[in-house]
Amino acid sequence: MIRKTTGFEPKSKNYKANVNDSFKKQSFLKFIGAKLVDVSPGRIEIEIYNDENLHQQEGFFHGGVTTTIADVSMGYAALSLSGDYSEVLTTEFKVNLLKPAVGKKLIARSEVIKFGNLLKVCQSSVYCVSEKNEESLCAFVTGTMYVK
Repeated sequence: MIRKTTGFEPKSKNYKANVNDSFKKQSFLKFIGAKLVDVSPGRIEIEIYNDENLHQQEGFFHGGVTTTIADVSMGYAALSLSGDYSEVLTTEFKVNLLKPAVGKKLIARSEVIKFGNLLKVCQSSVYCVSEKNEESLCAFVTGTMYVK
């Protein structure tokens, strides 16, 4: 579960612009329709609306879509705490797909857990949102990011 604050201070006063500028360069995210919803120090929220082109054979959001928004939101959580001109690379992540991803949209809420000198440990909770705007946890992801 995502906490309300990470307790970390960004190294750049331009952290929101840095994240937004980088997000705009992500052609794959544009292709799948991912939207950056919230940016705060060490915390990111990304959502994606349902589209049958994003489904697997049973009609659920494909696991790759769920995993993508979790991975990217963790990377941007790390970037939000980093200095200007930084880049983030994922070094590993572990995915727990808890239930089929169904609903009108998915929301990935991610945060930095540890902002170390070399590696940044993050977590992401991905929620399915129903037509009644009820959220249910469908995936939990932990990852390690390298900031250069």
